[in-house]
Amino acid sequence: MYQQLKLDNQLCFKLYTASRLVTQAYHPLLHPLGITYPQYLVLMVLWEQDNRMVSEIAERLLLDTNTVTPLLQRMERDGLVVRTKGAVDGRQRMVSLTKRGRQLEEQAKEVPHCMSAQWKLPDMDEEKFIEFAKTLDSMIALMQR
Repeated sequence: MYQQLKLDNQLCFKLYTASRLVTQAYHPLLHPLGITYPQYLVLMVLWEQDNRMVSEIAERLLLDTNTVTPLLQRMERDGLVVRTKGAVDGRQRMVSLTKRGRQLEEQAKEVPHCMSAQWKLPDMDEEKFIEFAKTLDSMIALMQR
């Protein structure tokens, strides 16, 4: 058996597993709000700055517009966002929060605190956590090339 082919030696598997489990951990917090984790991400982008182009949302989430568009369509059907044609270029789609979408920000404000409490490791203080996040940011930047 080649050591490089052992599952336990694969960083990608550890990252995949961590991602899947973190997303799964969000479910009980987001389900009462009636949103999924990908919808939560879109909402966070719009809570930072409302009325954005679909391409801006996709870029901010590091996703293709083809992935974001069906998500936005579902969110529009659920009354969270409104999509309109761009004023300058009618081919562009602008996305804005509805009243319900804006109200969810207040309801979701404790979600990050609940999540960070779940993955607080005994030997990881705030400084180590910040350093870990920076390492992940560096890895993401390398993978985007």
